[in-house]
Amino acid sequence: MMALLRPPSFQLRFVARRLFSSPALFFRPSFLFSLARSRSRLFLRTRISSIRPQRNGVGVRAFMSSTINAEALQEKARSQAYGSDQIQVLEGLDPVRKRPGMYIGSTGPRGLHHLVYEILDNAIDEAQAGYASKIDVVLHEDNSVSITDNGRGIPTDLHPVTRKSSLETVLTVLHAGGKFGGSSSGYNVSGGLHGVGLSVVNALSEALEVTVWRDGKEYQQTYSRGKPATALTCYLLPAESSGRQGTCIRFWPDRDVFTTSITFEFNTIAGRIRELAFLNPELTITLKKEEGDSKVQYNEYCYAGGLVEYVKWLNADKKPLHDTVAFRKEVDGITVDVALQWCSDSYTDMVLGYANSIRTIDGGTHIDGMKASLTRTINNLGKKSKAIKEKDISLSGEHVREGLTCIVSVKVPNPEFEGQTKTRLGNPEVRRVVEQCVQEYLTEYLELHPDTLDSILLKSLNALKAALAAKRARELVRTKSVLKSSSLPGKLADCSSTNPEESEIFIVEGDSAGGSAKQGRDRRFQAILPLRGKILNIERKDEAAMYKNEEIQNLILALGLGVKGEDFRKEALRYHKIIILTDADVDGAHIRTLLLTFFFRYQKALFDEGCIYVGVPPLYKVERGKHAHYCYDDSELKILRSTFPANASYNIQRFKGLGEMMPLQLWETTMDPERRLLKKLVVEDAVEANFVFSSLMGTRVDVRKELIQNSASMIKLEHLDI
Repeated sequence: MMALLRPPSFQLRFVARRLFSSPALFFRPSFLFSLARSRSRLFLRTRISSIRPQRNGVGVRAFMSSTINAEALQEKARSQAYGSDQIQVLEGLDPVRKRPGMYIGSTGPRGLHHLVYEILDNAIDEAQAGYASKIDVVLHEDNSVSITDNGRGIPTDLHPVTRKSSLETVLTVLHAGGKFGGSSSGYNVSGGLHGVGLSVVNALSEALEVTVWRDGKEYQQTYSRGKPATALTCYLLPAESSGRQGTCIRFWPDRDVFTTSITFEFNTIAGRIRELAFLNPELTITLKKEEGDSKVQYNEYCYAGGLVEYVKWLNADKKPLHDTVAFRKEVDGITVDVALQWCSDSYTDMVLGYANSIRTIDGGTHIDGMKASLTRTINNLGKKSKAIKEKDISLSGEHVREGLTCIVSVKVPNPEFEGQTKTRLGNPEVRRVVEQCVQEYLTEYLELHPDTLDSILLKSLNALKAALAAKRARELVRTKSVLKSSSLPGKLADCSSTNPEESEIFIVEGDSAGGSAKQGRDRRFQAILPLRGKILNIERKDEAAMYKNEEIQNLILALGLGVKGEDFRKEALRYHKIIILTDADVDGAHIRTLLLTFFFRYQKALFDEGCIYVGVPPLYKVERGKHAHYCYDDSELKILRSTFPANASYNIQRFKGLGEMMPLQLWETTMDPERRLLKKLVVEDAVEANFVFSSLMGTRVDVRKELIQNSASMIKLEHLDI
């Protein structure tokens, strides 16, 4: 686990997955960073070596080859006979179990947590409709989850079409729900649209228990893998609780569907619940995790200030330029809720979009409208106030949004999402409404608050000047590269392969580690770039200072990253595997964090494309007789020692740095694709990742000092590397 200092409730949500030679095979472990040995090449070699030599004058390989060809011809003939008997019809919830990734995104941890979000979103829809005020989420010890709301309760009467109860209908029939009827349905605004969320969760669960309270009665039913396991039962509630209403869903995910262990992460779900509480100020949501009789984690979320409090929370470790600007307007049935604030010590922007409380991580028309209106409004006011004097100068969106934190939440009666996971909003009319609302309110507000306008314009103009200075610095870098007759840094030991898909680069700490890595690597596809000391912390610097830094220049040129802010093109990268390889000590962790800050702020798409990895060198070498064993953490060492006899004699070497390892050792343990351990890093929650980078690497020392003091009790002194 990377030695990143972080507050206990905020995680840098980088998820490591088991990495095999085939990029299509990923498995998710239960802890934050997982490690796995790559075995596919070893398996391939074993299969080839199992082919026996000639026997009785007959070539075994040739015989097998002809047999395979005959079978292939027969298979081809069968496949050409394409008739109606080969058309399969999947009924009920079979399509969900056959292709779960289509409905929940993946069968890894992301899909597992998506099950919780589907049920949670249904409860949120009740709150948005004005019928629910409290939601309770419990992560049970047996890896099940229960979600209870005090809404109206799912109807239980007989459905006229399916001839089943309405409860069984919404749980077992795809595209059945109460959110299709527009103004005549049970919801004017909802996040659930397709009528598949609840039935998908049911289909992918070993067991699901549903309890409904309505009309003075309690209804219960149990399901298994999408099919009813019991009949719907009904009980009269006692007089004191006869007015209770609501729904409780408890489910156990199916182990046959999910490729990883069934483990729900408290902080992952807490992050989603916190968002929902900010977006729905009238709602209280509780989250509890049961761990034995005595251990219970419990959080309660209720933010009466709504989006204003959300922006304040995101900017807690920054220096705001002004008070939070917030407004809510309704136009043509579409409600637009916006809160925004610029910060003086931030050089990046964060614009988050929500549609009917669903996070649209890929943006959409509401984000496009916000950005366009913001840029146009600031430019118009700048020229009107004479702050932008030159007629031919116009601030781009990137300059206007530097240091901006903005939340855009829209409530749309008939939203058009892309896919069941709802990552992008597609309604064209929403862009027009958002543009109009933002321009009208922001123009009026900034004209009444000229000091705020001056601060924003000064920040934007400084961003423009920094961009021009950065452009000159980039041109200087390119000029220097031409004068050196090489566009690559001198310390880079490049690989012979020119195919980026098979090429990988190790970014190592110092010349000593670089020397060992250069001698131990496979020159065909492995490149080495040694760093001199610690790179610049770009969280505290503008673009001009960043491009003037030699180590940053070397990184940009060696990787082929291009210019910050330009559209990312993976094909322009020189290596599709960028592996950070540092010592297993505090300095190594710091260098690793600086590099991750650079990649996250300079080109976040590197994480989205799966290009960033962390190499894991062993901590210990255990020699016993002629055998040597490598252990990557203390638990592995403990397990290894337990296998030795009580009177065994062995020697343990603790590696303090990569420079201590011989080139052959480094290859065997850290660089050989068949035996090495790699962590693949992806950003699962950009909001919390941004928060952690700002906290750890930003200018606010007091926030970091408080974080260290609050986290001191979590550190075991004997584990400190002093």
